[in-house]
Amino acid sequence: MPARSFAARHRFAVDWIRTYQGWADKIGGDVTASLDAGRFEYTRFEAYGVIGIVLTWNSALLSLTMKIPAALAAGNTVVVKPSEITPYTPLLFAQACVEAGIPAGVVNIVPGAVEAGETLVAHPDVEKISFTGGLRAASAMMRTGAPLVKPFCFELGGKSSHLVFSDADVRLATKVVCAGLSNAGQSCTFGSRIYVHESVYASFRAALVEHANGIVLGDPFDERTTMGPVVSAVARDRLVALINQSTSRKEAKLISGGKVPALSHPFSEGFFVEPAVFEDVDSNSALIREEIFGPVMSIVPFADEANAVAAANDTEFGLSNYVHTADLRRAIRVTAQLKSGTVYVNDASRTNPGAPFGGYRRSGIGYEGGRAGLDEFLRRKTVGLV
Repeated sequence: MPARSFAARHRFAVDWIRTYQGWADKIGGDVTASLDAGRFEYTRFEAYGVIGIVLTWNSALLSLTMKIPAALAAGNTVVVKPSEITPYTPLLFAQACVEAGIPAGVVNIVPGAVEAGETLVAHPDVEKISFTGGLRAASAMMRTGAPLVKPFCFELGGKSSHLVFSDADVRLATKVVCAGLSNAGQSCTFGSRIYVHESVYASFRAALVEHANGIVLGDPFDERTTMGPVVSAVARDRLVALINQSTSRKEAKLISGGKVPALSHPFSEGFFVEPAVFEDVDSNSALIREEIFGPVMSIVPFADEANAVAAANDTEFGLSNYVHTADLRRAIRVTAQLKSGTVYVNDASRTNPGAPFGGYRRSGIGYEGGRAGLDEFLRRKTVGLV
């Protein structure tokens, strides 16, 4: 990721902290009934106590600031199990908490592998788990937590779509689609399925290939670099295998990229993959059905609005979708039909920590962001006074 993207993400992380800093002294209650003479009922919001936070690796700092400030603002303490791939950012964050004056024992970081996460989920003193990661891990956590009837907040995977209509600004739509490559496509909200109206398919295809071919891989701290590596050799090899298999099985036609680039030392040993663009994609292929978590995109033509919406909704996930159109009526109509927790029109940048973020179906349970994100860390108690 280029340095400018690091700076933008750092600003976004600070915005999340400031948002929940503002909520800390505004947690009130509700008067729920006062109908009978001499009886008064109200609701108060209370902290859970200890919140277990289990993180994935792809946005380590942002994930911390999406969860910890909200949990603390609600009055909880937290125990964080970071990804074993990216343990240092959480440790530095905890050090910053100490320097900021947060008392010892309020923010706790416990590095470790799967066993550490399982222990956290199974511990009876951990009242709730907030997890960002994959569906398989979330299912395992639910099984582990079932005997304790433990509540969960899950932000899981996605298979997001871009719907590019005939009146869309093709250049702008291309720029928005490719913005997801800033983290090499390693984002749950990355729109890897791109459905394009047949009347603008040729022009969009040309613009997308041009943009993809112009992406510069290499040193993430070089301002000329526009995409960094994927996270590991395992991830790189998995992506290359998927790309090669999709081509050899004739499930899709590769029209751009998809290879390991030849870079100079020391980046020749890095985990780089060129952005891959496919067309003529089989609707049952992994390219369409599975979360790839890498710089791999598929473009598919559509004939009408109903066809585009049906294709976008034909997935087990439901995290994010993106609509590209100049028609306000269409934008309102289509966003209402898409089965996902967020839909953006002519943009794909989620930059407002005051807005709730969560998924439908297998993309998660619960929300992060805004009052809804605060409520994930609060319980309600009804009090009756006679």
